[in-house]
Amino acid sequence: MSEFLDIVNENGLPTGRIVERSIAHLEGIWHRTSHVWLVRRKEETMQVLLQKRTAVKSFPGCYDISSSGHIPAGEDFLASALRELKEELGISAKAEELICCGDRTIIWDDVFFGKEYHDRQYTRVFVLWKDMEEKDFYLQPEEVDGVRWIDLELCIRNVKENLFPHCIELPELLMVRDAVTKSPRQ
Repeated sequence: MSEFLDIVNENGLPTGRIVERSIAHLEGIWHRTSHVWLVRRKEETMQVLLQKRTAVKSFPGCYDISSSGHIPAGEDFLASALRELKEELGISAKAEELICCGDRTIIWDDVFFGKEYHDRQYTRVFVLWKDMEEKDFYLQPEEVDGVRWIDLELCIRNVKENLFPHCIELPELLMVRDAVTKSPRQ
């Protein structure tokens, strides 16, 4: 079944046109995504939850954002973020629980599974405070191979030095750190 996305301008605003997801990535057409990073405080350490991608996804077996996804045509950033949390991790959250870290643009070109891939994303990044054990998440098997909590500073260092298989962008991880240090829940 085809998945359609809103075509957006450089500010992430829908243009009124839609595109099929595979065409967006083939032709490098701007579209939107929502990223949600789960964080918790464990004793004196701030931790972030990483999702391990399944073998059938791009970057198979790599660690990634806690929950993320493309925004279907007609949906907004918050609704998409909440839906992805439920689908990928089994978490029911409320819009007011999400802390907006800001927006990013992602421009990236590569080849996946023998096909050209031209990503042009306008992304809204959120943080959600959630203190759950790894075994208590309900993972979507088509998307998520596992989850793991990691010390936020260690994750930043490991991403900087590329010390584990990941597809995490350092600027986004730094946005998360800035947001959680300002958040009243720390």
